[in-house]
Amino acid sequence: MCRNITTLRGLEPGATPEEIEAAARQYVRKVSGVQTTSPQTEEVFEHAVSLVTDATMQLLAALPPRRQPPPTLPPLRRIAAKAANS
Repeated sequence: MCRNITTLRGLEPGATPEEIEAAARQYVRKVSGVQTTSPQTEEVFEHAVSLVTDATMQLLAALPPRRQPPPTLPPLRRIAAKAANS
C-alpha cells in the first residue's frame, strides 16, 4: 500500500525521531486520504501521527539489528545528501 515509505530499520546512524515521524505522517496521509489537514481533521490526524510514531519507535527498538542496511535512504537523508553535494 505505501510503496514510498522507506525502510528505517538498519540505518546507520539509526533512524532519527524526525525520520520516524515523517514515515508515520506519510502512512497516516495514505490510509486516511487526508493530504492537507483542515480544522475538522487536524486534531485527529495529528493524534494518529503521534500514535503511529510511538508504535514505530517501539517496533524499531524491539527488532533485532539488520544484517544489511536498507536498500534506499529515507527522504530526509536524500534531501540532506543532495544539499551536501550541491
